[in-house]
Amino acid sequence: YLLIDWPVYKWLLGNFYNVNSLIYGMCFVCVCMQAIQGNDITVKSYKVESRITLRFAHTTVKSSVVNSGPSAQSIGFNVQIPKRAFINNFTMNVNGITFVGSVKEKTVARNLYAQARARGKAAGIVRYSSSTHQLKLTEVHVPPGSKVEFELHYQEMMQRKLGVYQHTLHLQPGRLVPLLQVDVYIFEPKGIKFVTASNTLGEHLSELTKITHTKEKAHIVFKPTLQQQRKCENCTESSVDGEFTVMYDVERESNAGELQVSDGHFVQFFAPSDLSPLSKNIVFVIDVSGSMWGLKMKQTVEAMKAILDDLSMDDYFSIIDFNHNVRCWNEDLVQASSIQANEAKKYIQSIKPNGGTNINEALLRAVQMLVRASNQGLTDPRSVSMIILVSDGDPTVGEIKLNTIQKNVKRVMREEFSLYSLGIGFDVDFDFLERIAMDNRGIAQRINANHDAADQLKTFYSQVSSPLLRTISINFPENAVNNVTQNRFDKFFHGSELIVAGKLQPSDFTTLQSITTASAANMDLNIQTEADIHGLDSVLSTHQHSFTGFARQMWAYITVNQLLAERITQRIMALAVEHQFVTPFTAMLVEGHDQGRAERLIADSPRDSRHEYSFMLCLFYLPHPFEFNVVENDPHFIIHLPKSNMDICFNIDSKPGHILNLISDPGTGVTINGQLVGSKKMKNNKIDTYFGTISIYSKTHGVQAVVGTNRIDLMEGRNNHSFSWGATAELVLNRYQKTNISVMVLLHRVWKKHPIQVDFLGIYMSNANKYSTQVHGLIGQFAKEPEVKLYGVHEGADPKKKEATMEVKGNKLAVTRGWQKDYRRDKKRGSDVYCWFIHNSGKGFIDGSYTSYILPQLDSFLTSI
Repeated sequence: YLLIDWPVYKWLLGNFYNVNSLIYGMCFVCVCMQAIQGNDITVKSYKVESRITLRFAHTTVKSSVVNSGPSAQSIGFNVQIPKRAFINNFTMNVNGITFVGSVKEKTVARNLYAQARARGKAAGIVRYSSSTHQLKLTEVHVPPGSKVEFELHYQEMMQRKLGVYQHTLHLQPGRLVPLLQVDVYIFEPKGIKFVTASNTLGEHLSELTKITHTKEKAHIVFKPTLQQQRKCENCTESSVDGEFTVMYDVERESNAGELQVSDGHFVQFFAPSDLSPLSKNIVFVIDVSGSMWGLKMKQTVEAMKAILDDLSMDDYFSIIDFNHNVRCWNEDLVQASSIQANEAKKYIQSIKPNGGTNINEALLRAVQMLVRASNQGLTDPRSVSMIILVSDGDPTVGEIKLNTIQKNVKRVMREEFSLYSLGIGFDVDFDFLERIAMDNRGIAQRINANHDAADQLKTFYSQVSSPLLRTISINFPENAVNNVTQNRFDKFFHGSELIVAGKLQPSDFTTLQSITTASAANMDLNIQTEADIHGLDSVLSTHQHSFTGFARQMWAYITVNQLLAERITQRIMALAVEHQFVTPFTAMLVEGHDQGRAERLIADSPRDSRHEYSFMLCLFYLPHPFEFNVVENDPHFIIHLPKSNMDICFNIDSKPGHILNLISDPGTGVTINGQLVGSKKMKNNKIDTYFGTISIYSKTHGVQAVVGTNRIDLMEGRNNHSFSWGATAELVLNRYQKTNISVMVLLHRVWKKHPIQVDFLGIYMSNANKYSTQVHGLIGQFAKEPEVKLYGVHEGADPKKKEATMEVKGNKLAVTRGWQKDYRRDKKRGSDVYCWFIHNSGKGFIDGSYTSYILPQLDSFLTSI
């Protein structure tokens, strides 16, 4: 079995150079973006159930699958998980073995995993990524006629935005299913104000949702028949591939909030509404570097015009735009009158993006502007001061060390100021924007750089445009509670919600009280709330579809997220194990027992808690270590000949734009090609060339992966998926044949302002790859190793490089001993690979001339040599 693992790693090489890696094994049939994959697979059922109790959702995804084919095959199971959800259980039953998941400390789980690995068995990975898609991927080997049952559980807390809780389920069964059903149960004891449902599955499915709604409960059902799932009347493809979204809000008796107690835990919800908004002091900090040219700037200007129109006369604002320089529309905050707003619109419309990115100086100037306005008494003491940063790239001018910028801004920011970061596109370092925002009492959001970017910017602004309270504190009697989550908040915005949770101390109390204090526009608030300690548990016990453990899990969920932000590792591990959350510091061990024989699998994750994650579980056999054939730099080929235990090197001196064939194998239907890009200018009267694009194409199955320096495109029929190098995606491709091709691609990213060099790709192909006897290409021809004789080794003109004569393929070649770089292990400096260098673009070592390997298209095969 072959796992397609697609993580992206980053390394920073000094101030000028960094390497990102894309590592994946490759065999070609289909990309695992559907829940069930495999030939002759019958999906008996696909069920999704969510139980939402007081804003906490427990979701279960179940599927029953049968291998109806004549032979054993791999079956994949894929569930897309929300960004903020924690996986907390996974089980499957296959071939009579039931695998049950349990979360353990990572070191414990890995030790048990290592034991399984030593037996030749291994498992998949839980990885966090910065992409917006979270993929849960499972693959198992299933004999003919066997049944597999999958069951995945995950939990998340609903966040209220603009007056709505939104619960989104990603439905991707992958094919027509006799029993496909979605059930969402909502229980809110204070009452449900409204509930609606929508989906992106197509118009013919939009009317199939049924909603039953009482005061406290709602049941949403989506259950299309087999015929209704079809894309057309006679189609065999399913149209169920998209999002199913439930939106609701709750009744609120007053601004006092809602205090609930259950299972020895309490949760306080606070979302007042009938309050006058506070005035705002805003500095908009806008990136106008060269990368913002075009659609990004157009959309930013459109959004800014709408935002400026939304400012009230009580607000103050200014604009800072920056590239390599920093400019202020006005050195001081000005009142948001219609005259000033119109002047600001004219200013931003006149901006012409160019140059580098000096984020550090721009943010420091913004803080200075707010400080000066406060010191001069220009701002209302009850007003809210904030900086909104809009950027699409990393710093390239001035201070460019991200940690230093983060420290600089935090040092000068006052406690009453907040920073909100908006990252446009996927080239931006979103982790940095998120860290700097969280450090300064704000949040960050990624904005997709497309035609609705303006709407995304405006929607984000709407969430922070109406502050109602500041300096909020929610307190409880000290002798009644402990382990209270964050209970002091800088600001509260209209349409949002503050949530505090904790544990009850053992006592004879029958009620719990909370006191909330806050500063509003015209008064100070002091609100008392009270709850019956035992009342809710008796109510929950009578509701079949409520989640009785919600308070305990919600407290753990909030606490773990806060600890992740603070990076308090030991407490994260203890809580995550106790409450069964897969986090960057824990792992899920999946164990099965069959007649006394135990099998172990692991679900693991990297340590970066800011990222989204994917759950991957796979049964497969690990290959032994093997050597690679390498193409690096401009472009240097390194061919490893295992029988001769020798490495041979040669360059190809071709032109930018040329497409060179590396592997052409009509027998397996696979071709791997690379397209050259040129350096920015000549060096020694020569344009250096590098691989700027790598294409891996399976003609047999119609799948193509095109890896560029800016993005990765994966195409399978009508399904196209794009990924950035700044994001991580976990993918599994099904395999129905024994084709086994492993490929690793490294992205070498250079300083954007480097006068000569450009970003380029390195490619590594395993000698263990299995090709047909028809394989050829600059690398493929050496799958059948030629006989090589080397003799006459002597000192060369360069004392560091010996010279010799090589006999190969009936040719006598003068060769030179040298070395090339291999970046697989040392991504920063590379490691030297000593090899015998063939001159004249490999003439005499490769079949024919290198020009015979130039192809017209990325998916072309060689016709003849």
